[in-house]
Amino acid sequence: MTIDGDAFRELTEPHRAELRVHCYRMLGSLQDAEDALQDTMLAAWQGFDGYEGRASVRTWLYRIATNRCLNARRSAARRRAKEWDVPGVEPPEPTRLGEVVWLEPFPDALLPGPEASYERTESVSLAFVTALQTLPPRQVAVLLLRDVLGFHADEVAGMLGTSVDAIKSALKRARATFPRPPETAPADDAIVARFVRAWEAADVRALVELLTDDVFMSMPPIPFEYEGRDLVARFCEGIFAAGRRFRLVPTRANGQPAFGAYLLLPNGAGRAAGLYVLGLRGDRIAALSRFESGVLGSFGLPPMSPAAPGGLLRHERTTRDDEPRPLR
Repeated sequence: MTIDGDAFRELTEPHRAELRVHCYRMLGSLQDAEDALQDTMLAAWQGFDGYEGRASVRTWLYRIATNRCLNARRSAARRRAKEWDVPGVEPPEPTRLGEVVWLEPFPDALLPGPEASYERTESVSLAFVTALQTLPPRQVAVLLLRDVLGFHADEVAGMLGTSVDAIKSALKRARATFPRPPETAPADDAIVARFVRAWEAADVRALVELLTDDVFMSMPPIPFEYEGRDLVARFCEGIFAAGRRFRLVPTRANGQPAFGAYLLLPNGAGRAAGLYVLGLRGDRIAALSRFESGVLGSFGLPPMSPAAPGGLLRHERTTRDDEPRPLR
């Protein structure tokens, strides 16, 4: 079967966004997911003559994408953990050192329509994606294809070149060992607004009032992980005690409220300092994840921003149709 470029794009483009999300779930990194997606589309284009139509185009593309991601997980040289590098700040001893230091946030603007519902965004939450990275690669593939995407066992067996019994066995093992993350709640605008006010005012007391007792904080690629209100409070006190003040610009990542953080300079301008993603539980913040400023480009946020009238950071929000700038 032969096809020209325009016809190929018309056939495959409707599946691009969901394939990107699938690759991200498997790899935990937006940059790696983009690479895997490009490899998938190239392989599909080059191998289209071998597509015989016995499965849907969607199933065929998922087979290619899943196997590309499996190869990437087996052979990838993951990013190494990074040392603490905030000048003038000595962090408290972490609760533990995290292993998934390659984790990156995923912009909500890139989620396809059906993924944008609350039930579906749970499967792209940071906690869920992090937990996936702890499973063996093949179990991750089976768990996603069966439990998240709803493919039948025989379809998954065909995708992975194995038997239905092997798929059932792998799914059973994955379900038994998968560390199910705690459920988060839809964004509460009042809680989010209180967080912004507390963070921008460097008000640790107000911030602590918003946290659950078992709040969890992480900061890939730095491996430090903090668990519990007291430790997280001590970490924030150290950040603010150094005289660092921030302005937060709202965005969304992994179906969760997020903020580009800008370190305020003496002239009132802001320098990108990272991205914070909140995980809510009930009327409290149960998780706080901090990523480095290099990820801001994928959210349409600039590395520097001039001071704006009224002290507000000028920012045009990313829309669903925007494509991210590459993380290079």
